[in-house]
Amino acid sequence: MRIAIPRETESGERRAALVPDSVKKLVRLGAEVKVEQGLGSAAGFSDEEYGEAGAQVLSDRATLLGAADMVLRVRKPSIDDLALLKPGCIHASFLDPFNETDLIDAMCERDVSAISMEMIPRSTRSQKMDALSSQANLAGYVMVLKAASYLPSILPMMMTPAGTLKPAKVFVIGAGVAGLQAIATAKRLGAQVTAFDTRSEVAEQVQSVGAKFLEIDLGETGSTKDGYARELTPEQLEIQREAQRSVIANSDVVITTAQVFGRKPPVIVPREFVAGMRAGSVVIDMAAETGGNVEGSVPGEVVEINGVNVVGTGNWSNEVARDASQMYSSNLFNLVEEFWDAEQNRVVLDFENDLVGCVVTHGKAIVNEVIANSRNSN
Repeated sequence: MRIAIPRETESGERRAALVPDSVKKLVRLGAEVKVEQGLGSAAGFSDEEYGEAGAQVLSDRATLLGAADMVLRVRKPSIDDLALLKPGCIHASFLDPFNETDLIDAMCERDVSAISMEMIPRSTRSQKMDALSSQANLAGYVMVLKAASYLPSILPMMMTPAGTLKPAKVFVIGAGVAGLQAIATAKRLGAQVTAFDTRSEVAEQVQSVGAKFLEIDLGETGSTKDGYARELTPEQLEIQREAQRSVIANSDVVITTAQVFGRKPPVIVPREFVAGMRAGSVVIDMAAETGGNVEGSVPGEVVEINGVNVVGTGNWSNEVARDASQMYSSNLFNLVEEFWDAEQNRVVLDFENDLVGCVVTHGKAIVNEVIANSRNSN
């Protein structure tokens, strides 16, 4: 089976879908691996390393994609790249399938079997393939460092002959994978950390990493079957906002991580709350690229609101591209290994496997029920 890994072409994207170590593992499985020249250069992996790992390095992107039985990448393909793929090719990447309806239709028309890395089931068995979690973990770390770089003060308490500097107050909204990593990182750097999540069951996890959990009575909330926080009603959102107003006003850093896969995220920090913070404070909006948790945040930019820096630069794990590539590459290898048929020496999408829910299109049809039903309801 010929597996192709093209270089990412999205502006500013530094991650590579596969690192040399994973190439070695695929070659051992029996795959013929071909990579595009310069695949890992932005993440610190040379073409020579890929060659030594057993991959063939090609400079012609069209040749690379046109001969592939499977394509592995980070970002969704362009329509031009899609047109190069042969019918029956398997394509795995982040796809944003709820919003990229034209792309999904094009994949059906081209008879490409599309695997969406966002759709990997949230189960114990699939954790090693869960790319959303692996990248979110790094995002949580990066967001704290980003906040520290904009803050005009230090995070830890410092006692000096010139006086004592108080620790910065950090408020993290959302204690999922990214939120918990942000909490732990801020705490390790010496900040005083408070956190909130609509799922009261995560309070213990927040406290276990040394932060204070903000108690807000929202009534019935809880988690979905996949472990995500349930979407709040407008009334619950208003209760949450008001309960957080004073905490936000007294914080030096606010980090929001509330994302709803496939839908616009909730606005949980109104502009007036940001304007009420002390000048020099920092707000990090993890969800800025998909609509934003913070009113006034701008995707890909840092804006100032009444002296407060609101950071919505996005693609957080890309800031630590080498480790992000390493983790994502491992996710992809584990996915390939899960569906690898040793007798046929190729990936076979077994629809009896409970992990096959990540397959969105196959045989010129949308085979994922959630995606298909979302189309019908619109």
